Amino acid sequence: MRALVTGASGFVGRYLVAALRRDGADVVACGGPHDSPAEYVRLDLSDSRTLAGALDAARPDVIFHLAAQTFVPDSLRTPIETYDANIMGTARLAQAVREYGGERRLRILFTSSAEVYGSREPSEYPLRETLDLRPSSPYGASKAAAEAVLLAEVRSFGLDVVVARAFNHIGPQQDERFVVASLAAQLARIAAGARQQLLVGNLAVARDFLDVRDVVQAYIALARDGEPGEVYNVCSGAAVTIRDVLGELIRIARVPVEVREDPARMRNTDIPLSVGDPAKLHERTGWRPARALVDSLRDIYEASR
Repeated sequence: MRALVTGASGFVGRYLVAALRRDGADVVACGGPHDSPAEYVRLDLSDSRTLAGALDAARPDVIFHLAAQTFVPDSLRTPIETYDANIMGTARLAQAVREYGGERRLRILFTSSAEVYGSREPSEYPLRETLDLRPSSPYGASKAAAEAVLLAEVRSFGLDVVVARAFNHIGPQQDERFVVASLAAQLARIAAGARQQLLVGNLAVARDFLDVRDVVQAYIALARDGEPGEVYNVCSGAAVTIRDVLGELIRIARVPVEVREDPARMRNTDIPLSVGDPAKLHERTGWRPARALVDSLRDIYEASR
């Protein structure tokens, strides 16, 4: 496999590039304008010339399109920038693929998000790919729109696109802006002697967590075996509250803490429950997650130390 990875310098991108190379793939890892040119091919999704240059350099069989603005609070602060990066950046990539590919078949594996579903009625869980989309944040809206752009490219121009709708993923070295990484990092600092006060947001929300190392294996499986023009949930099929995640991390860290709610960590747009149905992914690819949540949490905490 010859692969081009956009967003290769990000949290998921680094794991994906490593997994592809372990599998023997020839990978061109594309980063942004601020990433080291020694490690990453420069790619600017607002500049068609860099898109064409990256495709010429990689001559890929598959593009893993991960590059995006991925943090929901940032999308609330800067929605236009989020729309431009996530929607128009994806549209420009699709156009570049059309212009580059000609008669050559080139697959795009697009990483979307469970945020496209928004908040649902209890009867609609676990969430299936056939549900209508009701995003409740600019980030979710940008991913829903990018999906629509690519699926229209499938119907209009015959592009080979597979959409991976990822639920919450976690793992070592994730940015502390994300909840599990934040909790683990705070506990690690407490274990090292910091004040025994742990700041939290809404602990009642429940999420479908997957280890990032399982997520990238699902992406590789879909790049290989996914059906063109189809959407697949990438999830575990089980939800756990942030309160339970925190409890497990405290047991792993074995430190006394004072848990305090932080108003700055509360979000009006928080979806109370997000859990998906992975049956379609299982049936098409045979993929199954390999890591239990407790093992992922232990790895995350050890990395934070």
